[in-house]
Amino acid sequence: MVDSNQTRLHTNLEDPEEGQGSGAHMISTARVPADKPVRIAFSLDNAADDTPPEDTIPLVFPELEQQLQPLPPCHDSVESMQVYKQHCQIAEEYREVKKEIALLEERKKELIAKLDQAEKEKLDAAQLAREFEALTEENRTLKLAQSQCVEQLEKLRIQYQKRQGSS
Repeated sequence: MVDSNQTRLHTNLEDPEEGQGSGAHMISTARVPADKPVRIAFSLDNAADDTPPEDTIPLVFPELEQQLQPLPPCHDSVESMQVYKQHCQIAEEYREVKKEIALLEERKKELIAKLDQAEKEKLDAAQLAREFEALTEENRTLKLAQSQCVEQLEKLRIQYQKRQGSS
């Protein structure tokens, strides 16, 4: 014989429209014998999955993306604690590697800037070497012209002195 409380529970659990505001999931117990205990699991929120909201998980490594954060362990499970510790170690290694990558990228930028500067200086040095060669050639030409002018001047002086001496 079924008492009125069991009938009310049975009716409430089968009728999906009744109790909608509570957020409880409706479970039918129609095929469960009355003398057997019934376990009913329900949730107060309407979340489809069992993952806790992002706000409730404390960020152990705040600079890591949410999906890389170690999930809090189940303190009753040794295996869960070991996995959590391992995940924390991996997250720490990941953070160190990212830090090292950032330092190496900064060093790469510095080296590229130095290389660009060295190439610019090399081009400037090549330009200066070409200018030096051109100026050296011009200097040689001018010295040759000067020596020719000095010779010509000397010849003219000699001719002028001969004219002055013959007059």
